[in-house]
Amino acid sequence: MAQQPVAPLVVTAGRGNRRLRAVACRAGADLVVTITGGERPHVGCVVLAQPHPARDGPARVRVTSTVVAIPPHREEALARPLAEKLARALAATVVVSAGVHDDRLAPEGVAAYLRLGDRLAAALLAALAP
Repeated sequence: MAQQPVAPLVVTAGRGNRRLRAVACRAGADLVVTITGGERPHVGCVVLAQPHPARDGPARVRVTSTVVAIPPHREEALARPLAEKLARALAATVVVSAGVHDDRLAPEGVAAYLRLGDRLAAALLAALAP
């Protein structure tokens, strides 16, 4: 019997103008996530994260990730940790695309978005838990 399609899961973190939105869709056992936010959402970076057993012990899980970023976008700092955390926790291949843009974003704004990324990952894991 074919696997039934699953509705996308939508999770947000933050509020007001500083908010991230994740739309997650299962692809079999794997996961595809799109993260957007800021004034002009877009695709600035894509990360593919794949878990595998560590060479020094099969009980340990390592994650290998591949990043494609469109210069001068800097969403890798948001997308890579999130993809790797999800891949490790779910034991699944995970694709994360991210695009967050705010004009004149100061370093503390970047740090705030990275903290929101951590909250978003935790919310996704809680929502995806069996």
